Amino acid sequence: MKILIDADGCPVVDEAIHLAQQHGTEVIILCDTSHVFERDDARTITVSKGADSVDFVLVNMVQKGDLVITQDYGLAAMCLAKGAVPLSQNGMVYTNDNIDSLLLARHTAKKIRNAGGRLKGSTKRTREQDEAFVTALSALLSSKRS
Repeated sequence: MKILIDADGCPVVDEAIHLAQQHGTEVIILCDTSHVFERDDARTITVSKGADSVDFVLVNMVQKGDLVITQDYGLAAMCLAKGAVPLSQNGMVYTNDNIDSLLLARHTAKKIRNAGGRLKGSTKRTREQDEAFVTALSALLSSKRS
């Protein structure tokens, strides 16, 4: 098992690396050339800029049982199909039970934006979100060890 991080815009890279070190788990950071991620104790793969370029590289690398950290519902769905365990930056585990409704919500929001509508943007990240992520990732890492 390894942890793959869709690092473009990911606020929990350092937390994930720290927890992975505690559990002896390899971390691979994937980003495009717009972002620079060099961290000790993690391997970084930088790909060319392009729509979903990081997603396609990650999906081709992921294996059954791997953990994937992403906020992209489409990428999470592809990882689920390959038997991986996708986790959001807020600690939500994407599952076959919730991914369809998340993808529908994304599709609906895109239709509203394309029709000229406006949606409320994201709020500032909170300490509680960071704590929820750490709790969820810790639980997943501990369950993979047993």
